[in-house]
Amino acid sequence: MHDIRAIRENPDAFDAALARRGDAPVSSDLLRLDESRRAKILAAETAQAEQNKASKEVGAAKGRGDEDEFQRLRALVAEKKAEIARMQTEAKDLDALLTDQLIRIANLPAEDVPRGADENDNVEINRWGTPPELDFAPKEHFEIEAVQHGMDFETAAKLSGSRFVLLSGGVARIHRALAQFMLDTHINENELTEVNGPVLVLSEMMQGTGQLPKFGEDSYQTREGWWLIPTSEVSLTNIANDTLIEESNLPRRYTAHSLCFRSEAGSAGKDTRGMLRQHQFEKVEMVSVTHPDKSDEEQMRMLRCAEGILEELGIPYRTVILCTGDMGFGARRTFDIEAWLPGQDTYREISSVSTCGEFQARRMNARFRPEGGGKPEYVHTLNGSGLAVGRCLIAVLENGQNADGTVTLPEVLSPYLGGKLTLQLDGKLA
Repeated sequence: MHDIRAIRENPDAFDAALARRGDAPVSSDLLRLDESRRAKILAAETAQAEQNKASKEVGAAKGRGDEDEFQRLRALVAEKKAEIARMQTEAKDLDALLTDQLIRIANLPAEDVPRGADENDNVEINRWGTPPELDFAPKEHFEIEAVQHGMDFETAAKLSGSRFVLLSGGVARIHRALAQFMLDTHINENELTEVNGPVLVLSEMMQGTGQLPKFGEDSYQTREGWWLIPTSEVSLTNIANDTLIEESNLPRRYTAHSLCFRSEAGSAGKDTRGMLRQHQFEKVEMVSVTHPDKSDEEQMRMLRCAEGILEELGIPYRTVILCTGDMGFGARRTFDIEAWLPGQDTYREISSVSTCGEFQARRMNARFRPEGGGKPEYVHTLNGSGLAVGRCLIAVLENGQNADGTVTLPEVLSPYLGGKLTLQLDGKLA
């Protein structure tokens, strides 16, 4: 959410920043609404002052026996009382309308974000590892013979419809091992605090992180009004909702492994084969709540945490900074990590690491108290996948596939798989 005072002070800069995203200018409409709101507030305050003055004079008129003046002043007090109530109601309505418009406007991009229209304008900043040179035609994950025993889309469709998968046997165990490996790494090496939170949240929490009101169709809501989280960013970030944190307690760094749910409303026809894009999936999420002066540094730290997971698994990847036209609604800067998938002969996104500045904090009223005293300030919030478990499973299976249809698994997973690092043709581990 944006600060109307900042827009008031420099509307041209606000519109220019939106233009970098490809969005139309809105400052003039916002400021007209803000001016009307402030005028109603001033009118209510003026009427209140007049009411207070008349109230004081009522007693004096009564005391000196001036009945006409007494009645006139009594009527004036009643009139001003009604006028104040009307003005306050109108100001409240205008304030609600202004807030509704402000929360629908995307975050402003950081100065170093490249300008562009879509993913074709993203800029590669890092590349790690070399895609394997296979002496056979690589297959996509769902085509690998050893995988087919444990990746059942037909039964999942019978149970739930399209865009679901039923994992079993060795494949299910690898999936679980990957999540456990990610969590252990983030907890033991990256010093994040593990959280096991709700996957059902209130509308206020979805609004706090920017999923509502604009993107409600992308998520699922229950009959009781709860929302299924599209990512545990929602539950983790909102730990700071309506909270005043001591500066000495920053940063707060969290990680969670959770189920996630997305309707994929805007992805009809995309990635319909395999488990790359599902309605239900698992992710290990990272969230940081930090001091504004440290948020850029924190984003780079989080990026390295996510990249390190892929390096431990031996998965080649590249890192790109998203251009203004491809960046998410709540982000001011986003890095995507894309893992190499031999079956598709390309890199595909496996993690996004974003800094939101104070955008989410304003929506959540998440602030910190400066150590040296002074007015509370808004924290900065960041989030990143560390990693998407299903997509990581795809990358491990495709990069480890052998000509005979078996899959060789990364050595780092050995403790989680009882030392068994081969997925056999029968779908069992050996």
